[in-house]
Amino acid sequence: MSYSDDHLRMILRRTKTIAIVGVSANEIRPSYYVARYLSLKGYRIIPVNPGLAGQTLLGEKVYGDVSEIPDDVDMVDIFRRSEQVPPIVTASLARWPDLQTIWMQIGVSHPQAAAEAQARGVDVIADRCPKIEYQRLFSELRMAGFATGIISSKLQL
Repeated sequence: MSYSDDHLRMILRRTKTIAIVGVSANEIRPSYYVARYLSLKGYRIIPVNPGLAGQTLLGEKVYGDVSEIPDDVDMVDIFRRSEQVPPIVTASLARWPDLQTIWMQIGVSHPQAAAEAQARGVDVIADRCPKIEYQRLFSELRMAGFATGIISSKLQL
């Protein structure tokens, strides 16, 4: 799918609270790293993982399902296999009538679930990572993927 930079930037700017479905407590897993990065950028991250329900992750209680989250969220970020997306989208739409965005991570897409959300006026992003898009759109990621701005082949001793 193709999304304009302006559209992605608008979504990332308006979003304040993100439920991340499928987040891991393992610090080397992409879902943990993305959640941690986004929390450091000022987003409130509400972790969702039935195997970790009731625990605390990144300063927030972990919920087993989106339907259990007592607070409103702006975005649901899905780190699950594509075939697991429909019930997550349905539950998210039922839980938050004013949900703004369903975001499916890299490698995750489900056209029918996307259509269900879009029919309710929800923006849907598939097969993208909000961390990568944030870095790219807000000048934190350089052309070669290095954020230092300096690339050198000199050996530092």
